[in-house]
Amino acid sequence: MLQTAGANRVLSVDFHSGQIQGFFDIPVDHLVAAPVLEHYLKTHADTNTLVVVAPDAGRVKVAERYAQHLGCDLALVHKTRPRGTANVAEARHIVGDVAGRHCVLIDDMIDTAGTIVAACDLLKAQGAGEIWVMATHALFSPPAVDRLFNAPVSRVIVTDTLPLGPERRFEKLEILSVATIVANAISAIFEDSSVSDIFGGENLL
Repeated sequence: MLQTAGANRVLSVDFHSGQIQGFFDIPVDHLVAAPVLEHYLKTHADTNTLVVVAPDAGRVKVAERYAQHLGCDLALVHKTRPRGTANVAEARHIVGDVAGRHCVLIDDMIDTAGTIVAACDLLKAQGAGEIWVMATHALFSPPAVDRLFNAPVSRVIVTDTLPLGPERRFEKLEILSVATIVANAISAIFEDSSVSDIFGGENLL
């Protein structure tokens, strides 16, 4: 649809699936919000006690990159899918030491928040200390706001890639801007320089 409408280049932030990039016949620049989220953690958290937690196996690579950049530990929420069910995943146990630690769950998006809140409950049951949730895209489809508000988390940090009206805002929520990342990418394109260099090549899928 974008190409039919006349677009000749696309900039996107944190694709949910890397394969999306291959469906375009025009240049696609994949940007990542990691620098913004990592800066927040370096500024507001003690990385000596921090544990970056991947909410599922599909996010381990991204979570591991955060852990390396921040110099902190990594943990994983192991999920299983009950036999005979579709679109159902249950958080079963934590791989890694989270007892008494400050845990940060990092995902690309939060839709209904069912998966992320189940992971938070499991972390708390395993003795985690403070729990934060981080995501690039805040879809917040109902009942996400209620789930997050009542979850055992002290902060929910997202970016402004999607507009969030007052009905989807709550006390624990913090919204970070990705404007600088997008602006730098646009500048690189117009100056005919490398967009990947902005991210040290770590935006490549």
